[in-house]
Amino acid sequence: MFYAILIVQFISLVLLMLVTGIFWGTWFSLSRSIEKVSAATFLENGRVFINNLAKPMRFIMPLTILFVIASVVFYPNKGSAGFMLDIVSLALIIITLLITLVIEVPIDNQIKTWTVSTLPANWEALRSKWQLFHTIRTFTSIGSFVFLLASALLK
Repeated sequence: MFYAILIVQFISLVLLMLVTGIFWGTWFSLSRSIEKVSAATFLENGRVFINNLAKPMRFIMPLTILFVIASVVFYPNKGSAGFMLDIVSLALIIITLLITLVIEVPIDNQIKTWTVSTLPANWEALRSKWQLFHTIRTFTSIGSFVFLLASALLK
């Protein structure tokens, strides 16, 4: 059983690393300067990112959550600090998913339909909202990774 939890936690950490890396890379390279790019550049970059990430993330994020749930379920000492760290990790990655599904994806779906000539009057406000919540989900995913890693190191 000990090796099973190690394998589950290892897979969970790898999946969390992938999710976090995607969010961190986008935040670090794009989000911090998103308000400085032209509307045309914003739309072009947005479409490229949406097309590249939407389909893989449909599988990676739920799979990540399933493995983190498995880490919690199979954790051997339910009253330990490590178990509590697993719970916090799970909560943070669920928050990350909720931000993605409730806020980010609906904005992405709007962006996919825009052209430079059909931008809505509030496009900059929507861009700012997307950027704010992308920042939040980036750091909730980082937190999830850190807490799960800390749990694994406590074994």
